Amino acid sequence: MPAEYAPARFDPLSTEQIANTICETFERQPLVSMTHEISRFEGSGLYALYYRGASVGLYVPLASLQVPVYAGQALSSNSATGERVRERYPLHSRLKQHRLSIMEGGLPIAEFRFRALLLPDVHADLGENALRVGYTPVWNSKLKGFGSKEQGPTTRQSKKSKWDTVHDGRRRTHGGVVHDVEKLVGEAEAHIARQVSDYDKLTWPHPGTDNYLDLDTP
Repeated sequence: MPAEYAPARFDPLSTEQIANTICETFERQPLVSMTHEISRFEGSGLYALYYRGASVGLYVPLASLQVPVYAGQALSSNSATGERVRERYPLHSRLKQHRLSIMEGGLPIAEFRFRALLLPDVHADLGENALRVGYTPVWNSKLKGFGSKEQGPTTRQSKKSKWDTVHDGRRRTHGGVVHDVEKLVGEAEAHIARQVSDYDKLTWPHPGTDNYLDLDTP
């Protein structure tokens, strides 16, 4: 008896397919140096940060892989109110903030790169979620707190984040230290080791290649 046959199903407008398209386009964008101030540009969208160095042992295993240490978004509207943000440069402002955080955390800024893509808010949401699920970046999962903002007395009374515990130095106040730094580093090391061992098993997002854009040279 011949085997039963069923045609493949493909929905080009499914949420999964749109997310795949966004991230495939995103990963074709160049890796950009963070050594110097990032030229200002307008718009919202998706971004990710990558380690490309040799001096921070914790992140060296990721230096040759298309695995971000952090993935995020910068939107043109307030998710709580639905109102447009007055900031004309939300994506640039977010990257500028992160650049400062990396330097204040005692990390060598010359060893970090970013990727960015201007997108409508709904598509930036899809892309960020897909990158987080696909890669589980260590600063999104094990060392949380990197992307947090200090906005007022309530925030300043919050306990010191996991990221700030490991990379101490940001100019902000905290309500106290509750995390053990050695335990956090051990958890991050184990997480990164799993990322490395599972890298060749990734079916999506498809690991791209380094297309490096050096903005440090005049």
